[in-house]
Amino acid sequence: MGQAIGGVLSEAIGVAISPVPIIAMVLLLSSTKGKSDAVAFLVAWLLGLAVVGTIVLLVASPDGSDSGGRPAWVGWLLLGLGLLVLFFAFRQWRHRPKGDESPPMPKWMEAINDFSVGRAAGMGFILAAINPKNTTLTLAAAAAIATSGVSSGEAFVSLAVFVVIGTLGLAVPLGISLFGGDRAADKLDNLHDWLAKNNPTIMTVLFLVIGAKLVGNGLQTLL
Repeated sequence: MGQAIGGVLSEAIGVAISPVPIIAMVLLLSSTKGKSDAVAFLVAWLLGLAVVGTIVLLVASPDGSDSGGRPAWVGWLLLGLGLLVLFFAFRQWRHRPKGDESPPMPKWMEAINDFSVGRAAGMGFILAAINPKNTTLTLAAAAAIATSGVSSGEAFVSLAVFVVIGTLGLAVPLGISLFGGDRAADKLDNLHDWLAKNNPTIMTVLFLVIGAKLVGNGLQTLL
């Protein structure tokens, strides 16, 4: 099981440090409903990751058997996901702000102060389970777990570790809000500004590393 967990750490970290969901969490904590919306967002995010990963595990039906290597379909899947992640890296870098331009943020963030708890939860689930970038990483992680030769129970424990690590990025601003004291608001503002400014660079480097890893694993499986 340790090998299965180790094999998906990069994808889990990639999901965890995705700037847009963290910025959304910061904005929710600064909204009128504050912590209630933020907690709903975090719980729904965690659920979204778990749902996507569980579907892959159920389809792949890990049973702990080891026939000498991963089946060919896993190689093609990892190769395809890796190329998709590399495309995300290229697209992120190509559309980065030039000079002193303000980095573009999703339009829905403009209305985040008026979110209900249900809408915050819905957005958390969408960003985790339907957003192409995070879904790609979750699919890759779950496929790797499902074909790692571990038992069904160990596979779902490995998935749980992936989900928890993938949620840590959202837990950081919530922790700052809860335990940051009088300076919590300033810390959250600084975090928001830094992430917004560096979002393209962070995601480009992240996608390059993970995409190269997935392509390499896919080719290794096929060859």
